[in-house]
Amino acid sequence: MLDQAERLRQMMNSTNSTPSKPKIITITSGKGGVGKSNIVVNLSIALQQMGKKVMIFDADIGMGNDDVLMGFLPKFNVFDIIFSNKEIKDVIITGPFGVKLLPGGSGLNKIEDLDDRQRDKFLNKLESIEDLDYIIMDTGAGINRSVLAFIACADELIVVTTPEPTSLTDAYSLLKAVNHFKIKNKAKVIVNKAIDYKEGDITFGKFDNAVTNFLKMKLDFLGTVLEDRKLTQAVRTQTPFVISFPNCDASKDIINIANKILGNEEIIKGTGAKGLFKKIFSIFS
Repeated sequence: MLDQAERLRQMMNSTNSTPSKPKIITITSGKGGVGKSNIVVNLSIALQQMGKKVMIFDADIGMGNDDVLMGFLPKFNVFDIIFSNKEIKDVIITGPFGVKLLPGGSGLNKIEDLDDRQRDKFLNKLESIEDLDYIIMDTGAGINRSVLAFIACADELIVVTTPEPTSLTDAYSLLKAVNHFKIKNKAKVIVNKAIDYKEGDITFGKFDNAVTNFLKMKLDFLGTVLEDRKLTQAVRTQTPFVISFPNCDASKDIINIANKILGNEEIIKGTGAKGLFKKIFSIFS
């Protein structure tokens, strides 16, 4: 793992990107059940509604459900582009307001089996999807090689937690691993499923205090998403809540977070789709 982390840092420092390439944002969590994928889907749609071009890359190996939340049943995933000679347009799904979804699926487990010719062919095909502002990666929950690798590949890290002690403990453990391997020195935080904004503020305050004091990482608070029964209804109907219930509390919270992301954008050269997968190939080799 240490050798892998060193390779990641060297690769990140040597990457030559241009400002026109999309920014890669990884959204992850320390444990499952915190509503991470729901936030990914609805935040992506909100950013798309605000005039940005967004693609979701569902990088939750074997357990991705962004397609389900959006009401789709994809026929292919990212590695059908390689092994079945599919084109990018055959695999990418276009969702509400034009937001795109690239399913990762279990094909991500096959990265190590690719030869140089297959990788180059795939990377060349990715050039057709560089006309984006954001690529938002939805990783699996927890601490493992894949999650840490996808965090390392990103330009920006967002961690989703809830006020539950177990969620906070697991989120802290995740950032502890990120800090230990020197993958990132800062992150942004969303507190989900809070009963009110005061609870969200208190939750972030506790989390920020622990991370700042013991890990020396800088955290930025993107905001709170309130517990809302409309979310359950939206999931059951497979329609994102920012569309089915645009005036509910959770939708307003997501829109506020999207505005904060746009308003506080740092001038970072985007990695882009091709650069992203170059990093992924290097990490998993």
